[in-house]
Order: sequence, then C-alpha cells, then structure tokens
Amino acid sequence: MVSAAIQHAEAPPGLQTFASDGDRSRLTSAAVKAVLRLIEAWGASNAEGAALLGVSESTWDRMKAGTWEGSLGQDQLTRASALIGLFKGLHLLFANDMADRWPKLENRAPLFDRRSPIGAMIEGGIPRMLETRQYIDALRGGL
Repeated sequence: MVSAAIQHAEAPPGLQTFASDGDRSRLTSAAVKAVLRLIEAWGASNAEGAALLGVSESTWDRMKAGTWEGSLGQDQLTRASALIGLFKGLHLLFANDMADRWPKLENRAPLFDRRSPIGAMIEGGIPRMLETRQYIDALRGGL
C-alpha cells in the first residue's frame, strides 16, 4: 500500500523535479553560477548571497572560489529558481540599471514594509522569495 502511494507521488518520466538526485546534480552548477552572477549584479554582500541561497557563508565562499563540489538541495534549488526568475523579470520590467538596483532599495509596497526586497526575502525565506517574484511578474503584466 505504501509503495503505491510513493509511486503516485513520483513525477512522470521526463518531468524535471528538484526532488530527484539526478535533477539536482544536473542543475546545481548552472544554478550556482547564475546566483553568483545576480548577487554580484545586485551589489549584495556575501552574507546576503549566502542567506538568499540558504547556505553558510563558508560554503558561499567556496562556491565563489569554484572549489565547492556539492549539490544543492531541493530548497536551495527552489531559492535559486525564484532568484533567477526575479532577476529575469526585473530586466524585462526595467530597461536600465534600475533592474539591478531595485533589490537593494527600500520599498514601500506592503510586501516589503519599507525594507529592501533582499532584506525582506532573507527574513521571509522561500515564501517571500516566491511572493517577490510574483510581485514583479504582476507589475510586468500590468496587474
């Protein structure tokens, strides 16, 4: 009976999930490179980058140095996905350097409560990261 429940919980063949060891191993390198680049573009600190990705500062330093050989977990890949989507959305929304300045600026929207989006996302974790991405997507769509 448990076996049948597990089978239904698994993704159909060919569907990518962050729960699969194979998918996590395959996606980690690209995700780490992308997050390192966007954190640099945003002018965020190492501590902020580590907190946003959900890793220790020492792991972040090894990632930056290219000496980290680990694999991101499901939560970390979810964080990376949210950040990458946010980065892309900001660059579609703003045609100038505001796309990279926006994450560090104080924001009066209720979602951020006068904090920077980076600060709000660090404090609120994955849910706030996803809300921030949805917020930018909604602004792009004119909602």
